[in-house]
Formats: sequence, structure tokens, C-alpha cells
Amino acid sequence: MTTLDPQAILDGRTPGRPSVKLIVGMVVTSTCALATLALFAFLGQGGNFFVGLALALVPVPILLSAVLLLDRLEPEPVRDLVFAFLWGAGVAVVGALILNTLGYRYVTAPFFGDDQGLFWTATVGAPVVEESLKGAVLFVLLWFRRNEIDGITDGIVYAAMVALGFAMMENISYYMQAIDDGGQGKLEAVFILRGLISPLGHPLFTAMTGLGVAWAANHRRGRVPAVVAGLLAAIALHALWNGAASYGLTGLAVVYVLDFCLLLVLLALVFMERRALVHKMGRYLPAYVSTGLVSPQDIVMLGHIQRRRAARRWAKGIGGKGASRAMSDYQLGATELVLLHKRLDAGVIAPDYFQTRRTELLNLMSVARQALLIATAPPRR
Repeated sequence: MTTLDPQAILDGRTPGRPSVKLIVGMVVTSTCALATLALFAFLGQGGNFFVGLALALVPVPILLSAVLLLDRLEPEPVRDLVFAFLWGAGVAVVGALILNTLGYRYVTAPFFGDDQGLFWTATVGAPVVEESLKGAVLFVLLWFRRNEIDGITDGIVYAAMVALGFAMMENISYYMQAIDDGGQGKLEAVFILRGLISPLGHPLFTAMTGLGVAWAANHRRGRVPAVVAGLLAAIALHALWNGAASYGLTGLAVVYVLDFCLLLVLLALVFMERRALVHKMGRYLPAYVSTGLVSPQDIVMLGHIQRRRAARRWAKGIGGKGASRAMSDYQLGATELVLLHKRLDAGVIAPDYFQTRRTELLNLMSVARQALLIATAPPRR
């Protein structure tokens, strides 16, 4: 007897063991991250490395929670999110260390001198190198996991994950350098700037690439221009921030205000997309009322975020965690079904894939509905 794997269906993967490609990717990214930590520990003096590591880790749980909060309506596969984070903390960091160092030593310093070489490396070389390396994992996901990128929110979430991994590792080196240069006073200033005032700098930059990738994943035309435009926008924002540092606090304040406004725009886009998605429930789901898997009441519930939450609370109150899990699976299955129809209408998936995926999701909704009915049924006397 074959056991249904709800999470595998929601993730869009074959139940069973993870793929060899995923295992290799995890090994490579983790190895790079560990190698970077080992290098920092080797270069650190005394306890500098452990201080830098502790301070760099402080905001990470909060930032990750904020990013995942955006992704609650249609959560991305955990393995893909972890892979993106590790790519940023491993492959992107190692590549940036090597390429930025070589660029300064053999390009900017010989042409502009040591001081100006550092300026041009920071404002031109580093943004190009770092945003290209961070964006590379988004290009990988676009190529191999395109069907997981359903819209703007997914592009932003994946971009934020890789950027947070990169920023965490970069902050370790900045905090270590601050201790070496000015002791506790310099460390406090750098921590306030990078850890408290601008922890979303890298995620904001890379989100531009995420927007381009999201467009490419959900449209048949303009894919290459969208990806290129997104990457160039990420590089420009990164360069603007790094360049503003040379103008002191005034320059940073101006760019900070611009980045804050950008953050508000991105949040508005995410919430508008989420609202539009739940409203699409009333467009696609009525066709499934005849199957018995969807009722008019379900469509009303699924079409409002507050009612979805209330339904999960009701299920938990009546049938416990099992019922709540079944309700969550049902809601996610219905959401994925609507997204599947949306992608078919956009012409970005083949009809054969649509039929196969739809059958999987309907099976999941059926099992979840039965489990919910059993869990919430009154006990027999």
C-alpha cells in the first residue's frame, strides 16, 4: 500500500529520498560555509572570531522569521530555502572573497592606487561580484525549480534567504575588523549600523534580482530582459549604498531613506499579490464543487485570509493538532491548485504537467478532507 506524502505533494517533488543533485548542492554549500568560518577563526585574534560570530547570529532568527512570515500563504519547500541560505553563506561568500581580493590586487589598485582602488572595488567591483554570486542561486532555481516560483513573493523570499546567509557571514568579518581597528567603541558603532539599522540591506538589493526571476518564471515573454534588469537594479542599489558610505552619515542617511521606501514598496507588492491570490479562489475553485472536494462555504473560507486562520483555529479546537494539520493541508492544496491554474493560463506550464499536478493536489485535498471529517466527527456513543 502506497502512503500519501502530503509534504512531498505540496513541495512538488517525488516522495522518498532527496535527489542526488540536492545532496551534492547541500554538501558543496555547507563545505564552503564551514571553510569560510574556519578561515575567519584562523585569522581572528583571541576571541574576536567568537564575538563576531555571536553578534552576526543575533539578528538572524528575527530576520528569518520575518521573511518566512511573508511566505505563510503558500510556503516554499524547506529544502529550497535552506539551500538558498547556505548558498549565500557558503558559495557566494567564498566567491566574493576570492574575486574581490583579486579585483583589488590586479585591477583597481594598479589602475587607481591603493586608496582609490579600495573605493572603486567597494562601489563597483563588490556590487557586481556579490550580486552576481547571490543571484546565481536564483538563476539555478529558475532553471531547475521554476514551478516553485509562483510570483513576486517567492522571488523576494528566495532572494532574502540567500542574502541573509551572505550578510551573516560578511558581518562576522566586519565585526572582527572593527575590534582590530578600534576596540569596543568601533565594534558598537558597526553593530548598530549593520546589525540594527540596516540588517535588510543585502535582502533589499538581491530582492531586485528576485523580482526579475519571478517575472521570468511566470511570463512567456521578456524573460531574459527581466532577469538582466533585476540583476542590474540589485547592483545599482548595492553600489549606491557602498558609495554613500564615502560621504559619511549624511550620504548613508539619504540612501537609508531610499532603501526604507523601497522596503515599503516591496511589502505593498507582497500584500497586494497575496490578496489577489485569495480572491482568485472564487474564479477557479467553483469548477470543483461537483467533485465534492470543494463546497461553496469552502470557497468563501479560502477567499479570505482571516477566515482561513479562523478555520484552522476551529479545526484545532474541535479535533486537536491533527485536525488543524488536515485543514492546513487542505488550504495549501487548494492554494496550489489555484496557482497551477494561474500558471496554465499564463502559458508557462505544459498541459501534461498541469494534469499530473492537478491529480496529485486533488488527491491531497481528498485525503485532507477525509482526515478533517474523521478528526472533527463527534464520538460514537
